[in-house]
Amino acid sequence: MKTQGDVSPFTAVERSASGALSEGNGRRSFLLGAAGGMASLAIGSLPVRPAAAEERTAPLFAYVGCFTTERRHAKGKGISLYRVDPNGVWTLLQTLETVPNPQFIAFDRQQRFLYSVHGDGSEVCAYEIEKPGGRIRFLNKQPTAGGNSTHLTPDPSNRYIVIGNGVGVAVFPINPDGSLSPFTDMVPATGEIGPHRNQVSAGAHPHYVSFDPSGRFLVAPDRGVDRIQIYRLDGSTGKLTANGYAPTRPGAGPRHLAFHPEKPWAYVCDELDSTVTAYAWDSERGELKPFQVIPTLPETFIGKNSPAEIQAAPSGRFIYVSNRGHDSIVTFAVDPATGRLAPLDWEPTRGRTPRFFTLDPIGGMLYAANLQSHDIVAFRIDPASGKPTPTGLVVETGSPSCIIFARA
Repeated sequence: MKTQGDVSPFTAVERSASGALSEGNGRRSFLLGAAGGMASLAIGSLPVRPAAAEERTAPLFAYVGCFTTERRHAKGKGISLYRVDPNGVWTLLQTLETVPNPQFIAFDRQQRFLYSVHGDGSEVCAYEIEKPGGRIRFLNKQPTAGGNSTHLTPDPSNRYIVIGNGVGVAVFPINPDGSLSPFTDMVPATGEIGPHRNQVSAGAHPHYVSFDPSGRFLVAPDRGVDRIQIYRLDGSTGKLTANGYAPTRPGAGPRHLAFHPEKPWAYVCDELDSTVTAYAWDSERGELKPFQVIPTLPETFIGKNSPAEIQAAPSGRFIYVSNRGHDSIVTFAVDPATGRLAPLDWEPTRGRTPRFFTLDPIGGMLYAANLQSHDIVAFRIDPASGKPTPTGLVVETGSPSCIIFARA
């Protein structure tokens, strides 16, 4: 029987750019022995964007959350820790079995602790990160007063973890040892349920929480009521105050949001109608005003689809969105004067259902987490065009749903 901290089998696969498996040295599988507790994979050198000297010397760790339950048709085991070598190779160091379905994970702002929310569950969990090795140790858990919590973030003061708890937004104080205290506030989402059948059946459902670049406002796209809810957080009390909302098209189902790194713009991927809505952000008043709605799909695609993740390039020149169904990453160019988006390319994710993707800390690599093909596929981003190209590296891991990076 496995205990917490056991390491699960790890397989890494190299694929050609077309997605087909290559022969010979292209595929190497390692079953981890009990004595080693870790496996290292040596594959062909993968060129990477040059990093600063301190980045090359400090190990880079990747933490992967996943789905684990039969209800989700999942194969994941918990939260996995990988070391990412300078040549791009991922080495599994730990898999910690957790409360089921750690679908989204986040660090505190000092990266001393890690926190998780759980699909179909009603708990938020805290873990200590052991330095310098990166392994995590369970600290405690707290009830969320909701169900199917979807996202979480630390507040700017690093005193609270804020989560989308399924029915609203909840605030949990961080104790000095990194554990969580019971919530200081839980604010149910407001608004009229949208017309889409997935909204009618599920109800209000904030799917993402994030503070704006100024740190003064919390935004929470709500897939169920077609709103981006906006709040203020009182740092002394841990209480939320509503600051209005921004509407989306009826039935759009806003899911995740990305602020532009330099300009006063925000971009929301709309899960139910496969669009991105671009907003002007007023950081003084905490207001979003839409100025563009654009499809995430090619004009010729007529299949089922739902966007999942959206992120901005560190340069601010590009916005990326994952499409589940079309199974692609769409690259949008950002007009530097107006913030309007224009599609450049759709790159297949070489897997099924990219529920999540992320950029590495310097923005030179993109990693797509393909939920239903149980793998993470690596892409190199061209700094001039912004387009991702597959490197051939595939990390096989059960039902991945979130990836976050940290330096030792």
